Amino acid sequence: MNKFLKVLGYIFIILMAAITLFPFIYMISSSLMSFQEVTSIPPKFLPKTVQFTNYKDALKVAPFGRYFLNTIFVTLINTLGTLITTTLAAFALNFLKFKHKKAIENILLALLMIPFEIIVFTNFRTIAKLSLLDTYLALILPFMASVFYIIYLRQFLRSIPMDYYNAAKVDGASDFEFISRVMIPLSKSTLFTIGLLNFITGWNSFLWPLLVTNSKNMRMISNGLSAFATEAGSYIHLQMAASTITILPILVLYFIFRKQILKGVSYGGIKG
Repeated sequence: MNKFLKVLGYIFIILMAAITLFPFIYMISSSLMSFQEVTSIPPKFLPKTVQFTNYKDALKVAPFGRYFLNTIFVTLINTLGTLITTTLAAFALNFLKFKHKKAIENILLALLMIPFEIIVFTNFRTIAKLSLLDTYLALILPFMASVFYIIYLRQFLRSIPMDYYNAAKVDGASDFEFISRVMIPLSKSTLFTIGLLNFITGWNSFLWPLLVTNSKNMRMISNGLSAFATEAGSYIHLQMAASTITILPILVLYFIFRKQILKGVSYGGIKG
């Protein structure tokens, strides 16, 4: 009976993996098909002749070079800013003692319950009143901090004994010295995971850039795909090629740093 359940479990996992991977595999396959093949009925799953020129043609339809530069610039700045604010806020919540600390923690936890879509138009009005629409600042400022990552890092910092901080203060170290010499080295895997996940989120951002940008020169890569669909009309094979180009950097990052990601998301205890 146990063996049967184990086999059944493996079958279920394989089935779920196939369902999850199929859209991605079909996207790559479609990007290598001709227009006739990708629109044929019944649909074809493999190209008769591989069409690598689809990628070259897709890059000509829309200024993806500009979209890539915008996305990389904005995402890197947002990731750096998030790492700085997350590190400082998590340090304060975990190691410092100050008035109303518990109330602040409860407020931060409550903010996690509020979906981004609820406050997006409030943020939009703020950016509009500051006359920042269609600028890089509009894409960067609202995402320089993350409540989720602050709580995430704070949970990891709880595994660091308070004696480390007390010993550093006895030795005359400032708070910033403790952060740079003790806290960051101990939590580098978690910080790396935060940075990578934040980068991926920024890379896939669609709604906010769509609201605060108007010109093509300010579009992000995800908005570029939306514009591409309009400009390219019904050339589905080119749309699939553009989608593959867009997701490729994220896949490369994942396969290079997958061990660090798994290490960062699994909290490990630190012996005191």
